[in-house]
Amino acid sequence: MSPSATHTDNTHVEEVDIRCADGYLLRGHLFASRASKGLPVLISPATGVRQHFYLRFARWLAEQGHDVLVFDYRGIGLSLHGPLKDNRATLADWGQLDQVAAIEWLLARTGSPELVIVGHSAGGQMIGLLPNHQRVARLVGISASSGWFKAMRPGFRLKAHFGMRVVLPLGTRLKGYGTTSILGLGENLPAGVARQWGQWCAAGGYATNAVRHQPNRDFHAQVRTPVTVLHAEDDDIATTGTVADLLRTLPSAPRRAHCLRPRDHGLRHIGHLDWFRQSHRALWPLVASAVRGTYPERDDAG
Repeated sequence: MSPSATHTDNTHVEEVDIRCADGYLLRGHLFASRASKGLPVLISPATGVRQHFYLRFARWLAEQGHDVLVFDYRGIGLSLHGPLKDNRATLADWGQLDQVAAIEWLLARTGSPELVIVGHSAGGQMIGLLPNHQRVARLVGISASSGWFKAMRPGFRLKAHFGMRVVLPLGTRLKGYGTTSILGLGENLPAGVARQWGQWCAAGGYATNAVRHQPNRDFHAQVRTPVTVLHAEDDDIATTGTVADLLRTLPSAPRRAHCLRPRDHGLRHIGHLDWFRQSHRALWPLVASAVRGTYPERDDAG
């Protein structure tokens, strides 16, 4: 764990607590820029990925002039309190409670009327669940898609379906939590999160499945936040088809998708996770330009 507060020439870093509406305590890191020029940024992690994976990128983005908050969802990393098998979190909770609370916390802390979400995978897929979506100036989805099995490439589709609809439910029954680590899908998950994840990917439309027949909690059609999705051509999860399936759930939002080729950026691969690795810093200025709303007006994925 990093120190509770550290300083560099350009940033002040501290561990913070975020209280959700239901009382659950999330833990995160705030990177406060000493020369803030842009909107604050909330980094919302991918499923099963701890906040520590994003800390180097968060510090770098703060050095570009943004106050940056990154956190763990309930049941993950620093936001897991007690045994994982006893955690009752659902994937819908991560949007309806955790992201909502993180947004409100960061806005209150910075005094800004709005912010930008950099959502990695699941972190960029749940804006339609947020009653405070109007306070999101831009959503930058990195490898964000619906994860719909039917829109994946055939070989990976079979692997994903078997893992998430057969192996994962079996592991959940045996262990009491989602044994995603044995599938190479990040941290183990609360059972409710793992269960919904498989269901949503099988059905398509991702978070729309959480609010079907609940119009008072479904904000997908109301969202007018500009959405930019960046994904890679060698990503087996966020494909052109699964990205399009996500974007169709936000019919009122300005939407753009850009598919990057690793070789165009001097890289051998990007995939689903590598965007935030130190080895892939060449991609970080592209993310920063999307945060500022200046990413090139080139629509690669429809």
